[in-house]
Amino acid sequence: MKLERLTEQIDFIREIDKVKYIQRKTKLFNSDRNENDAEHSWHLALMAIVLVEHSNDTIDILKVIKMLLIHDIVEIDAGDTFLFDTTKSHTNTEEELLAAKRIFGMLPNDQAESLIEIWKEFEKGETKESKFAKAMDRFEPVLQNESNNGGTWVEYNVEYRKIYNKLISIKNGSRIIWSYTEKVINHLMNKKE
Repeated sequence: MKLERLTEQIDFIREIDKVKYIQRKTKLFNSDRNENDAEHSWHLALMAIVLVEHSNDTIDILKVIKMLLIHDIVEIDAGDTFLFDTTKSHTNTEEELLAAKRIFGMLPNDQAESLIEIWKEFEKGETKESKFAKAMDRFEPVLQNESNNGGTWVEYNVEYRKIYNKLISIKNGSRIIWSYTEKVINHLMNKKE
């Protein structure tokens, strides 16, 4: 039984290596190279550790880190959808739920169920932990775009109002980080015009 469990866990570990090949639209800080999902998830987890004091609420940081490390694993099957994509909705949770069940389902049942529940909690964005995790997920590209003179916002000609409306949810996890974000958006979009 233990060997079977270990084999399932190793198969999962091999499968999630594929997340390193999922390219995002955003570029690394001060760079022309696109970030991959593994880099993104790692960066978000460290951001959460560093910025936890700015959360609107007292939160379980370990749960937030788990959310951030697993939230994009579903993109192995579902692919990455650019937040400002005009052809595909960023909330493709049905497709992603199938991916979550397949990928996390490779694990022993107890671990699979636990990770699927954490992933669902992140997607719903209703708990204080998921609100802060989602704030980190939205905030990292803001910093990347700031370092790249508008980055994807300029590259894809995204309108100010669309950026503002997509990012205001940062406020649900951290009002102070939202305040910083709002200044960045205003500065970069004023520079663009």
